[in-house]
Amino acid sequence: MHKIAVLVSGSGSNLEAIMDAIDDGKLNCSIEFVIADRSCLAIERAKKRGIRTVVLDRRGFGKELSQRILEIIGKDLDLLVLAGFLSILEGEILKVYKDKIINIHPSLLPKFSGKGMYGLRVHEAVLKEGEKESGCTVHFVDEGVDTGRIILQKRVAVLEGDSPFDLSKRVLEEEHKLIVEAIKKVLEG
Repeated sequence: MHKIAVLVSGSGSNLEAIMDAIDDGKLNCSIEFVIADRSCLAIERAKKRGIRTVVLDRRGFGKELSQRILEIIGKDLDLLVLAGFLSILEGEILKVYKDKIINIHPSLLPKFSGKGMYGLRVHEAVLKEGEKESGCTVHFVDEGVDTGRIILQKRVAVLEGDSPFDLSKRVLEEEHKLIVEAIKKVLEG
């Protein structure tokens, strides 16, 4: 069985989708750690399932956050999944886990990406630019921000009258499916 860690910063709905997929036998893996860079609901979701959790306040670690994560998880996991994780990984962890770190992003990369492009900001930008479609992307993490090789994407129509919240809700529904599909694809080859 594959061993993974999930890194989070928010409500944990993508984490919940991953945990449900494991419970339903759709993913052949176990979550060894859920690590957050701030106190968040995702940690509570993981605790309810009996998963080891760690909160590393990003303000207290700065550039050492990535190194501290690596010290906690070690070097033997099969995959790191960034599921709404807002901190940027850097340094040795990117070398140790090269092609073994994936991230979900709420746009069709390479559009609407980079530092500061997360959450509702992405959907606001999509609507401001008059895009006819948006979506989500799972990609490998590299030294850049949202620049790694794309694994999977899912398109979502932008509807007339959409608010950023309306669009984000529909994109998030697709994220829940796409993250599971991407984990399966990466782990099973």
